[in-house]
Amino acid sequence: MGKLPLVIINSPTATGKTELAVNLALEFGGEIISADSLQVYRYLDIGTAKPTLEERRGIQHHLIDVVNPDEEFNASIFTQQARALISGLARARKPILIAGGTGLYIRALLHGMIHTPAVDEKIRNYYRQMRDSHGKKYIYDLLRERDKDAADQINPNDSVRVIRALEVLEQTGESITVKQKKHSFADCPFKTYKIGLQLDRKELKQRIIQRTERMISGGLLDEVKGLLARGYSENLKPLQSLGYKQMIGFLRNEYPWESSVNLIKRDTWQYAKRQLTWFTADKEINWFGYDSMGVIRKNVEIFWKENDLL
Repeated sequence: MGKLPLVIINSPTATGKTELAVNLALEFGGEIISADSLQVYRYLDIGTAKPTLEERRGIQHHLIDVVNPDEEFNASIFTQQARALISGLARARKPILIAGGTGLYIRALLHGMIHTPAVDEKIRNYYRQMRDSHGKKYIYDLLRERDKDAADQINPNDSVRVIRALEVLEQTGESITVKQKKHSFADCPFKTYKIGLQLDRKELKQRIIQRTERMISGGLLDEVKGLLARGYSENLKPLQSLGYKQMIGFLRNEYPWESSVNLIKRDTWQYAKRQLTWFTADKEINWFGYDSMGVIRKNVEIFWKENDLL
């Protein structure tokens, strides 16, 4: 069997990836595999912009709601599960769309996991103690000072990835971003057509503001209260993600309501800029504006016909 064909829709948050994927799946009889590191969690719906059943419009979405918030899920698990799904859908001759903004998951799916040195527990514990003593911002600032390229690609609140980047730098003398760039040339078992949705920054920022306000009016605070009432710790990784962290801060009286909402808008914009940096580095992505939907549809049709799926 030759390389399996995949249409991949990857671009920053709030650009309309899900809507495009659903429209293409409806037209061509496809199914969608989500490449979103937070939509895998049950009970995290509003803050992750998880598509509702109505928004899915009857299209099968895979790798949404697969684990509880206190269960492990990472790029390696995603890759194993996504590749198994792809094999099954390919046997059924289903067109497959991968849609999501977690660039690390997409890279791992296409090229496998990056080979980095084994964890040195002494080094890891050193940075963990530093984080516990001085806070997440301290170790993030340390990474930015030592490896700005890596810091630019990591959420300042994601101390797990910050510490891993510091570990790799200390163990190898080489930035983890250098290893990622080298890894991009690893053989890919799939034939891909990559789509990016492009907005000017002013419009993207406005969409982020509007989406945040929809999340707030849609009940994000109640969703967070519900998660805490179920017994999930506020320190779990998904509850430290965008939207959830700021709502927990409000509940803990760390800042007033208006400030918590503004922090979500600000931090989501910063995240979108990091995503944009990641995706624009991928020269295989074909970028389109919202006035190009007809062109996207035609190009996808040609791609799938060339691969005998239509």
